[in-house]
Amino acid sequence: MTWECTDRGGPLAGLRVLELAAIGPVPFAARLLADLGADVVRVERPRRGAVAEALNVEGMSRGQRSVGIDLKHGGGAPVVLALAAEADVLLEGFRPGVAERLGLGPEDCRERNLRLVYGRMTGWGQAGPLAQAAGHDINYLALSGALHAFGPADGPPLPPLNLVADYGGGGMLLAVGVLAALVERARSGAGQVVDAAMVDGAALLMSLVYVLRGTGQWSVERGGNMLDGSAPFYRTYETLDGGFVAVGAVEPQFFAALVERLGQPELAPRQYDRASWPELTKVLSEAFLGRTRDSWTAVFEGSDACVTPVLSVDEAPSHPHSQARQSFGADRQPAPAPRFDRSGTGSSLGAPRPGEHTAELLSGLLPDDELSRLFDAGVLWQPVVQQ
Repeated sequence: MTWECTDRGGPLAGLRVLELAAIGPVPFAARLLADLGADVVRVERPRRGAVAEALNVEGMSRGQRSVGIDLKHGGGAPVVLALAAEADVLLEGFRPGVAERLGLGPEDCRERNLRLVYGRMTGWGQAGPLAQAAGHDINYLALSGALHAFGPADGPPLPPLNLVADYGGGGMLLAVGVLAALVERARSGAGQVVDAAMVDGAALLMSLVYVLRGTGQWSVERGGNMLDGSAPFYRTYETLDGGFVAVGAVEPQFFAALVERLGQPELAPRQYDRASWPELTKVLSEAFLGRTRDSWTAVFEGSDACVTPVLSVDEAPSHPHSQARQSFGADRQPAPAPRFDRSGTGSSLGAPRPGEHTAELLSGLLPDDELSRLFDAGVLWQPVVQQ
């Protein structure tokens, strides 16, 4: 009996990934791997109450298959271990020690599959004083030094959605760690545990800021640094219609192009005079209030002024550049990235219903009578098909 792998194309075609359903960074890492062609099977727990609401983001599991297994039932772990025995990668996002208590820890899996790369995703890591503490993106940002840098000088720190710790420092770091472990496995023949922590990843993403601080080029006070929105050439400006434009004219030649098209070329020499920043910001703010967002977009089209409209999530998929690059699919979801000139990415498939492939996939691993017994016992489940 084997796990029959689906070949979806892409550079990771043939790679078997088992995800123990979670929220936040683990589904994102699984989606990245699926987008690149991996055959990802998501193990869904029965959804009840608050858990059902928290996991109501099936769109994150596009291109994957889903099996319903109750991990809290004594018969659930052996089924997952049977899948892990055939997998290349397992991803889990429990607090430290939970997978072990379920009988699904690294050692349990290693007994079945020495080649398995076991990816662990937590907020605080597998060890340390906070390892067992609850937390979310904003908490990991706070402890890493990242959150303190976001927000206006005269206000509190503001979280940048959940992009930095959950997805950048979490899901992407987990995916990179897993891929690195797979490269090492090609040499050693053995899998290993990848300990990815969002607090580590958020700190890593702050590398440039820590370098600048170490050389005296970064102020710990918000509102005094080139990249935190306080520089007149790196911030957003409101327009006549209540929209916004983003200005990123960091280099002198780009700032010169900016003020030239604003009709105030005399401002160019004052770009890096920090004492002038408040006045320059005031002048540019008043100038941008003279036209609508789309009018300014037309004014700066074709220039190197680094001015772009600030688009909403409803507008971004329709922008001509996004359309030309097919950055979003027909469902207006972000397309797989990055791109590959020879292997392409994995075929675009919709997200499964939770538990949709339970019988289909496990019939290749378990005898029919065992499969029926586990369904009857409530260990396995799948959605009822509506007629």
